[in-house]
Amino acid sequence: MTVWDGFTRFATAPVTAPPAPGAPPRSLAERLAYHSRFVTVRTPAIDMLAKQVRTLMILGCHQQVAARPSLIVTGPAGAGKTTALLQVGRVFQLAHIRRQGGVAAAAGGQVPVAYVLVPPAAGAKTLALEFARYLGIPTTARMSQAQIVNSVCHTYQAADVKLVMIDEIHRLNPRTTTGAQSADLIKDLTERIGATFMYAGIDVAATPLFTGVRGAQLAARASLVDCDPFPARDGTHEPFKDLVRAMENALDLRHHRPGSLVRLAPYLHARTAGRIGSLSRLIKQAALAALADGTERITKTTLEAVRLDHLAEQHYRPRTSTRTR
Repeated sequence: MTVWDGFTRFATAPVTAPPAPGAPPRSLAERLAYHSRFVTVRTPAIDMLAKQVRTLMILGCHQQVAARPSLIVTGPAGAGKTTALLQVGRVFQLAHIRRQGGVAAAAGGQVPVAYVLVPPAAGAKTLALEFARYLGIPTTARMSQAQIVNSVCHTYQAADVKLVMIDEIHRLNPRTTTGAQSADLIKDLTERIGATFMYAGIDVAATPLFTGVRGAQLAARASLVDCDPFPARDGTHEPFKDLVRAMENALDLRHHRPGSLVRLAPYLHARTAGRIGSLSRLIKQAALAALADGTERITKTTLEAVRLDHLAEQHYRPRTSTRTR
């Protein structure tokens, strides 16, 4: 998705959805593929981000002198930051296609959304090349950084890019020479490209990204949105249980007992620490196991047999009974 064609395919692909009521049963192969992809639950974080991005776009659309206000999505690993970022980009892309009369290709050379990953230990020139690669801007080894940046800014402006999403922003460290140069490059791009910038990174506020003069400039322009793990309870609401219910309702297993996963919500929260990424992986792997062994339902035994990501497994400490002699 870090090139225009790839992001367009992602944005315009049919959304994975559970079978409609009354639809003919799907084959085992179809259901294996379905649970491998599985659904993307529209969380409150996605809705809030979409609303804030629309507001920032309106706020910055007539701003000519300084950089437009931006947005940073932060939170721990596995909290769904990249998913939220991509879903906002997808919604904006589809809205642009609808305005163009349903034309998926870049009508008149217009490219509404750009998605760029910060490479590890990226210098400014390396990062500029990533921006160029997204739109297929020709570059050569002999080109200077200034030439690449000028070409990027000119092409992005000509393509009328309105939303630039930069992921893995926590990889930038302004305390290092290369990190400082990359931070300066991003500041330069925000001032020369007429787009709203969105960033995503792990625990950004705890990284050096907001320190020093460069960090102060970013902090003064960007709103911080926390994408935290789902709490088991928030006042009278149970956000995590609602998330489990949404995922369980999307299962396509012939013998699964509705509501059994919701009843296991306390266990699932302890197992995943409330992280949507870990929960999604746990349910997907359990569903695939249930299809593979023919049981076609998820039980606690099925869930216990799944080995999750190390972060979740490290957090989860099942109670064990001991007997003394």
